[in-house]
Amino acid sequence: MHLAVLSQNPHLYSTRRLVEAGRRAGHEMRVVDYLRCQLRVTPGRPDIRHRGESLGRLDAAIPRVPTSETRPGCAVVQQLELMGVYTPNTAAGIERSRDKLRCFQLLAHEDVPMPVTAYGDSHREVRGLIEAVGGPPLVVKLLEGTQGVGVVLCETPHAAESVIEAFRNLGAPFLVQQFIAESKGSDVRCLVVGERVVASMMRTAAEGEFRSNVHRGGTATRIEPTAREVDIAVRAAQTLGLGVAGVDLLRGEDGPLLIEVNSSPGLEGIETATGVDVAGAIVRSVAKRARG
Repeated sequence: MHLAVLSQNPHLYSTRRLVEAGRRAGHEMRVVDYLRCQLRVTPGRPDIRHRGESLGRLDAAIPRVPTSETRPGCAVVQQLELMGVYTPNTAAGIERSRDKLRCFQLLAHEDVPMPVTAYGDSHREVRGLIEAVGGPPLVVKLLEGTQGVGVVLCETPHAAESVIEAFRNLGAPFLVQQFIAESKGSDVRCLVVGERVVASMMRTAAEGEFRSNVHRGGTATRIEPTAREVDIAVRAAQTLGLGVAGVDLLRGEDGPLLIEVNSSPGLEGIETATGVDVAGAIVRSVAKRARG
């Protein structure tokens, strides 16, 4: 089959691994830089040119679109969908995952468990937001952020009010979320491919840090997820329209709680921690569905 990885940099670990896995399985692989694409939008004949040339035959494409490039990346994914090219993550699914408010609204509608979350725009209702999640300690999150950027733990009412006002003055949309103290700085990352969780790891925050992201010094170890965690992760990915997703969960007193869905999850951390060939699992799933 003819497969592409949508990525700006062919040397990035995740991009390189997907290309290697595809070639090992006998597929024709190429890297398409979505920032170097020109979209031809015309009735009945949608087309894409890449670096001045037609894409030619393409059976499926695996998007690797960072948060900072959501708009141009999703424009290319949407054009591919109109051309009949299979993509495991739809443009709509990527956009839903990037807007945390929209993401939580959709998942809450499907009864996916998550920490109590509040949103509001009024400068006069700061205390109402704080009270809505049960008061401090609480977490303030930017609506669009990744790898722990724009996530602040506020342990007092004054700290919460200060952070909220600062984000508002910067014009940065945010959420206020209940802090799950019993998770003790750890979370579970489930890597969903198709209808399965193919790998899972527990990430533990570095000393003095509550964010467990490996990019922030956290450590990762392989774990076996519970049946409940698998169910939540798969349901979350399917609700958003994602065939490949990293779903992050906290282990609360009453069970797992979803805190984030990543539509372009990095592969290095989870492959290193678990020893699972996640790239190979993604390629197999994409090829199977593209044939279907």
